[in-house]
Amino acid sequence: MVRKALRPGDFIGDSQTVARMLIGATLLVDGVGGMIVETEAYDREDPASHSFSGPTPRNQAMFGPPGRAYVYRSYGIHWCLNFVCSQDGHGAGVLIRALEPQAGIDRMKTRRGQDDLRMLCSGPGKIGQALGITRELNGCRLDRPPFQVLAAPANVEVIAGPRIGISKAADLPWRFGLAGSRFVSARFP
Repeated sequence: MVRKALRPGDFIGDSQTVARMLIGATLLVDGVGGMIVETEAYDREDPASHSFSGPTPRNQAMFGPPGRAYVYRSYGIHWCLNFVCSQDGHGAGVLIRALEPQAGIDRMKTRRGQDDLRMLCSGPGKIGQALGITRELNGCRLDRPPFQVLAAPANVEVIAGPRIGISKAADLPWRFGLAGSRFVSARFP
């Protein structure tokens, strides 16, 4: 079965809808990646979002067109990848929290210094390292190399729960995962 490559228009929508839609999609960066099994939604009205206080040089990509990458450094160590889904400069995005590795696994293992398949992409910083995400990808279109994002199959069972690793609005059920996946970063309640 051939799966559709997602285009910028496919990312238009509120961040919760887009975050849910991405579960089961395939993400590749230069041919390395796998199935998205966990996401988190962030919106400009959300105090946990980087866009909450408005545009800055760091978060400018979140206010740009949908279907672009927003890449930021977390704790000064890890590059994290978000998909912009804002329309008309609203400032919303989806953090890619976990993947099930499927392509370029040897490259991921080398980049991460890790042989455990489950640990390669079970967190946003791990994904950044495994896929070779850097600041240079910030603002890049997701429908052009080095990115390839393929739509999820129709029969994906998505679960939701509170976001993790944040202190503000953590109770919002804006974390989405593939039901039964052993590759999520943390169990869902």
